[in-house]
Amino acid sequence: MQWTLFRQAMAPGSEGQGWGSRQLWMGHAAVTSARQHLFAERLARGGVGQAGVEAAPFHAFIDAWELRAPEGASAQTLAPLALKASSTDFRIDLRLDTTRPVVLQGEGGYSEKSTRGQASYYYSQPFFTAQGEIALAGRSVGVTGQAWLDREWSSQPLAPDQKGWDWMSLHLASGDKVMLFRLRQDDGADYRSGNWIDADGTAHALAASDIAMTPTAWTTIGTHVVPTSWRVAIASRGLTISIAPLNPQSWMGTSIPYWEGPVRIEGSHGGVGYLEATGY
Repeated sequence: MQWTLFRQAMAPGSEGQGWGSRQLWMGHAAVTSARQHLFAERLARGGVGQAGVEAAPFHAFIDAWELRAPEGASAQTLAPLALKASSTDFRIDLRLDTTRPVVLQGEGGYSEKSTRGQASYYYSQPFFTAQGEIALAGRSVGVTGQAWLDREWSSQPLAPDQKGWDWMSLHLASGDKVMLFRLRQDDGADYRSGNWIDADGTAHALAASDIAMTPTAWTTIGTHVVPTSWRVAIASRGLTISIAPLNPQSWMGTSIPYWEGPVRIEGSHGGVGYLEATGY
């Protein structure tokens, strides 16, 4: 499943109050199986109580969708969290928990996106366990599994010659976690970055020269052709894997469309993960 909350300022400056708020909000949620990919979208204006974020206790929401921490939740682990979303096709009700602290991506949380100054602040909580219910077609199913939370923010768009990205979050069977992305550039010299996170939470930034991300199969969805199977290698870690989608049709046909869905991992390491592919 996927739950994402986006915030975009319409113009620089203070946030503003009430209908004078400069903030626009967009929420996406999805449930994916091998046979189905169900998604929903919510749009909201800031400043009028329809969407927002409170820092402590943490509460991110748009309409009735929410990611909420109870009073006294840990700021170091971001746990526990209650996650809810629903549409006419599905309902998600999960509790996320962990005892491990968050992981900073990039250089101390500063994640470069080009050699020309584009960057974001970026951290992850890749060690969440999830437990709760997912309802499909009115039938509730108890679920457990692994979860990964990202928070990323920036005042800079991509460089003018960057058209989209391919991002992966991987839960290896060893307990290690891996985050990788490439930003596709017009000259073909993609910008790559990644982080290897040991099972104990120790993070190791990966050099771009150490990361190989090669599409091996594409899926056609309407007019969009998306790489949904990959060969990934990290030489310094002895990792050579193939990544295949659980459902190749995991297209988010939202206001800003993209592909995002669960993947299986085979090769030198086993596991599961998530792939996001934008700009196709």
